[in-house]
Amino acid sequence: MRILLIEDDAVLADGLTHTLSGSGYVVTVATSGNYAQQLLTAQDFDLIVLDLGLPDMDGLELLRKLRHRKVPLPIMILTARDSVNDRIIGIEQGADDYMSKPFELKELEARIHGLIRRCYGGFNDAIVLGRLTLEPRNHRLSVDDQPLTLSAREYGVLEILLLQAGKVVSKDRIAQRLSVDDDALTDNAVEIYIHRLRKRLEPYGVVIRTVRGLGYLLEASDE
Repeated sequence: MRILLIEDDAVLADGLTHTLSGSGYVVTVATSGNYAQQLLTAQDFDLIVLDLGLPDMDGLELLRKLRHRKVPLPIMILTARDSVNDRIIGIEQGADDYMSKPFELKELEARIHGLIRRCYGGFNDAIVLGRLTLEPRNHRLSVDDQPLTLSAREYGVLEILLLQAGKVVSKDRIAQRLSVDDDALTDNAVEIYIHRLRKRLEPYGVVIRTVRGLGYLLEASDE
């Protein structure tokens, strides 16, 4: 799961990145509102953690812009503004949660886990499809309780498909999720990883179907 952390305090951003990365999240930091908007246009994220005291705009202004653009991601405000009125305004403007600084890291993690559960149900639970089991929290993939080893990119593709099992996932979404800023994943590369995964998974009662013009769908086989 990918988190966009919009925070201009470098020390705090580094600490949060370290903590959340240790919990299995991929964290990208934006130090300004404009850069955050660029990242959201270019990359795919699952959750936003938003500071209100940004150098180029008020965080509430950014929040309004994102909701006006129909950005559907869960957004947690993380700010030094701690009055009841500030909280009310933040929620009314479209935030899903509001947390004041200073804060306890364990509480922040719990709040983030809670948002993800509500929005993406099951991220903390094992996902079972056919003979395949994925435990997203510790990145453990197994078949009949025996570890299944995949490359990092193969695992990334499979995780996206499993978290959306039974739903079509576009090729662009897969490419965005697995791309690094200077290492974009091409359509051809996505097709190669899908081909490899098909060969690995079909013996275990799991198939990846191509939905022409839309993307890929992961489901248990009929056999």
